Amino acid sequence: MFSIEHEFDSTVVTLVDEGATPLQEDVVINAFEECVTIEQLDPRTDRVQKITLSVAQLRDLGAAL
Repeated sequence: MFSIEHEFDSTVVTLVDEGATPLQEDVVINAFEECVTIEQLDPRTDRVQKITLSVAQLRDLGAAL
């Protein structure tokens, strides 16, 4: 399941893991004009891990998938 919200400066997509356990933590994707960030809570450290991709990297990822 996912949700999409439009903020002032970004689009926020939240991916929620569904189905059989074990389930993963939600993934939050913030799409800005100049980059995309991907965040997910790491339950081992109780910290949010964040990755920032440039627009070119995002395009390459889409092509690779």
